[in-house]
Amino acid sequence: MPNCADPPATLIQEFLKRCSTNSLMDCEITFDQISQNLPISAAFGPEYMAAKMYANCPSEDLELAKTLVRPSLIFLEELSKTCLLSEERYGAVKRCYVICEEDEVMEEEFQRYIIEKSPPENVVSISGAGHMIMLAKPQELCSCLTELAEK
Repeated sequence: MPNCADPPATLIQEFLKRCSTNSLMDCEITFDQISQNLPISAAFGPEYMAAKMYANCPSEDLELAKTLVRPSLIFLEELSKTCLLSEERYGAVKRCYVICEEDEVMEEEFQRYIIEKSPPENVVSISGAGHMIMLAKPQELCSCLTELAEK
């Protein structure tokens, strides 16, 4: 959840700073050939997907995801530009954040960092929810979103 003060790339950079190389397991990250510091694309590895992204999901969801994975461009340079979001527009939208307590990709400490940097109107927490909450806990997520929408 980005904020109006920092460029969106700030969250990506903070996430990468907090990650150890070992925690990315078999993910493949491509870096800019000139600087070698700027990640330009990433592809999730099957071990990472099983251990972190889809850990709480049915095995058929993991298997389908593994067949569909492709390298994704990161666009860090473009997302580093300031003034992409304004208080008048993005800041006026009511936001809610659902904490996934068992998320192995974005651990709760990092989720709390995101909340602190861009305070939403409501924060709710779902226990046992991993990174792919919509697959692992669809009923709980639906109930949670319904309750938030009714507020």
